[in-house]
Order: sequence, then structure tokens, then C-alpha cells
Amino acid sequence: MVTRGLSERRALGVVRMSAAALRYVPQPDRDTDLRDRIVALAHRHRRYGAGMIYLKLRQEGRVVNHKRVDRLYAEARLQVKRRRRKKVPVLDRQPLIRPQQRNEVWSADFVFDRTADGHVLKCLTIVDDATTEAVAVVPARALGGLPVTRVLDQLAITRGLPHVLRTDNGLEFCGRAMLTCHTCVACPCG
Repeated sequence: MVTRGLSERRALGVVRMSAAALRYVPQPDRDTDLRDRIVALAHRHRRYGAGMIYLKLRQEGRVVNHKRVDRLYAEARLQVKRRRRKKVPVLDRQPLIRPQQRNEVWSADFVFDRTADGHVLKCLTIVDDATTEAVAVVPARALGGLPVTRVLDQLAITRGLPHVLRTDNGLEFCGRAMLTCHTCVACPCG
């Protein structure tokens, strides 16, 4: 329009635009190194969200605003998908029975601790619910389904197995090793 004889002010008035918008020059991006560091941290720690990445940046000594980290994290589309919780079907749930004598109901679960050098120590604990006696406490660096079935086999030989074994839905208790355990006659898991 300016080339056709209108002044710049008149042309801007016709298209309803301000002179500041016409002369605006975008500033260079000052977040490139921060954006790259956020992406690198997100790829190294896959389950970390923007808050944990912000804390990691602060631990590195960077002075950065958490709102800037949130914005850059969202712009890079690094949001972590929420894990869907598996629901136990209502038909599989059983009412809790109150044990009247020993070896009627045992509860098994894992307890975690750390050693002085930082390694994880995993302990399988089996408790008799009637007497609150610790039937077995097995510490190890890692315990899967097969070692759990071996412990139950040893208890079957030395003490006998209970009528009911209460566990949570952990991988060690719901895995193939526990479901196909047929080594003992009165095995509560198979």
C-alpha cells in the first residue's frame, strides 16, 4: 500500500496494525543451552517429570526459574505418560479370615533397605498371622519368583504349608514361577 501512494501510518490504519508490530524484531532464543540440558536429563531419567528435572538442574548449580523449566519441558513435549493402575477383578478378591491356630494363614511381602555402600537389600518376610511369628526372613540383593518358590518348598519340608498364603500383587507373587509351582503337594500358590 505504501508503494501505491499511501503513507505508512495510513496503510497501518487501514489494516489496523500498530507501527510497533511492524517494526518488531524477535530476540534471539536465550534458552537453547537450557533446553538442550532439559532434553538430555529427560532422556537419561525417563520417569522424571518437570519438577524432578528442575531439581536436577538446581543440583548442578544452575539458577533457573521453575516456571521456565516447566515451559521448556512442555514445549519439547517431554511429558511422562501416567501409568495406568491395574485393577484386580472383584471376583478374585477374598474376604480376610481371622486365623484361629498356627499355620492356618501366612502373609508374605518384601521389605527393602540399603546397605552402607548404597546397594539395595531386599528381604522376603513370611509371617504367621495367628502367632505373629516370623516364619522366614530371607535377605538377598535380588529375589524373583523362583527363589520365592524355593523358600516355600523348604518351608513345606521343614514346617508344612498353611491353608492360605496372603500376598500383594507383586511380580514375584503373580509371576509364572508361582503360578506353575507344583513341586509340593499342598502348595497354596498352585
